[in-house]
Amino acid sequence: MKNFFIALFFLLPLLSSAQQRIVSLSGVVSEIIVAVGMEAAIVGVDVTSTYPASLAQKPKVGHNRAISAENILSLQPDLVIGMQDQLNPAVLQQLKAAGIRLQLYQQEYSLAGTKKLLLAIGALLQKKKEAAQVAAQFDKQVAALKILPSNKKLVFVYARGAGALSVAGKETPMDQLIRLAGAQNPLSFTQYKPLTTEALVAADPDLLLLFTSGLKSVGGVEGFLKVPGVVLTKAGKNHKIIAMDGELLSGFGLRLPQAIQELNNMLHE
Repeated sequence: MKNFFIALFFLLPLLSSAQQRIVSLSGVVSEIIVAVGMEAAIVGVDVTSTYPASLAQKPKVGHNRAISAENILSLQPDLVIGMQDQLNPAVLQQLKAAGIRLQLYQQEYSLAGTKKLLLAIGALLQKKKEAAQVAAQFDKQVAALKILPSNKKLVFVYARGAGALSVAGKETPMDQLIRLAGAQNPLSFTQYKPLTTEALVAADPDLLLLFTSGLKSVGGVEGFLKVPGVVLTKAGKNHKIIAMDGELLSGFGLRLPQAIQELNNMLHE
């Protein structure tokens, strides 16, 4: 009997994890849940949860502030994980009123912040050992980075069609990534602002960076070159318009070292 209770003591955490129904409201969170071996517990994800590709089979609950409580509740989760400041307050109240267990994290846009989030989610899901193993691999990837310094100026443009363009100033995740990749963000203002010809020409970037989906939304490189001001910059004149997967580039998830290295490589092509 004693052995039975000892065995049960060690099995309870495993049984608890196996029975969980998790909804993830962040691509970064989803990636971490999968990495620590809990993909089977995920019953729903937001639309930014695109990696790994197997997440495409999971029901979608929407995107950030467009997520509805009804979509989440219909999946009968016992745990919802997301990021602070990304969930509509009204939805947050509805979930709390329904008795749903919520865990929201404040994301830190840095290599250390990504590792911190990994370990926190690992602890939450009773997967500390697995999270530590993933963290060790993450550290190896960081140590293997070969970042060649550059004095090139790079501006990130967030595009949702030619009529909806904005650029990332200081104190944004994209500004942080640009600096991690060894480039310079020449924009002097903070946060995001609408793209204007004056600001773009004054910044005169050597490269212009977009999400792959964003570049497609403006008609590819040729379409983007028609945006006022673009052809007046070094980047426009030299057709130095580059694009990367949006979630890889901006997510600050476990693939952050890959994103940093790929962007640095592009600076020197």
